Amino acid sequence: MTTTLPTKQKLSVVVVYTGEGKGKTSAGIGLVCRSLGHGDVVAFIQFIKAWKVSEHTFFADIAPIYGDKFLFHKGGRGFFDAGDMSAKGVSEEEHKASARETFEKALECAVSGAYQLVVCDEINNAVHDGLLALADMERLIDEKHESTNLCLTGRNFPFELASKVDILSEMKQIRHHFDDGFIANEGIDY
Repeated sequence: MTTTLPTKQKLSVVVVYTGEGKGKTSAGIGLVCRSLGHGDVVAFIQFIKAWKVSEHTFFADIAPIYGDKFLFHKGGRGFFDAGDMSAKGVSEEEHKASARETFEKALECAVSGAYQLVVCDEINNAVHDGLLALADMERLIDEKHESTNLCLTGRNFPFELASKVDILSEMKQIRHHFDDGFIANEGIDY
C-alpha cells in the first residue's frame, strides 16, 4: 500500500495544548523557539502566572536579542478558585479585570497581522474559570489574522470549539512526583 503525502500547506494554524498532564506551557515555549528560529515575529501572552517562573527569566534574557521580533506580556493575577493555591488577596473582580486586559492584548496581537505566532498561555484556564467567556476565545480564533498562527494552552480547553482548531493535543498525566508528596522543581515544573 502506497501512502500519499500531503502537498498543501495552510497559511496558519490554531494549536491547542490542554489536559491534566505537565508540558502545556513548555510546548507553547517550544513553538516560540521554533518560530523565532524561523525569523518570525512572536508574542507570548501569559494569562495566569503572576508569580516568578523560569520562563520569565528566559524571556527577559532573549528579549534584547530578538528586539521587536518578540513580545512578552505577563497578565493575570495568579490562580483563581484553586483552593490553597489560589492567589491571596485578589478579588474575583480583579482577576476578571486582569484577564480582560490580557485578552485585549492577545486579541490586538492576533488580529494585527504583525505576528506570525501568538501564544496565549493558560487562556484555557481563564475561560474554564469564568474569567473570560467562551465567546471571547471563539472571537480570538475567528478574528485572528489569516497569516497568524495561534496557540492556546492550559487545562480544560472547551471541546465545543475543537472543530475550530487545527491541532489539539491533550497532555495526559501518567505519573508525577507531586503524587509522592514532592513539591515542584524550579526549571522543570515552572
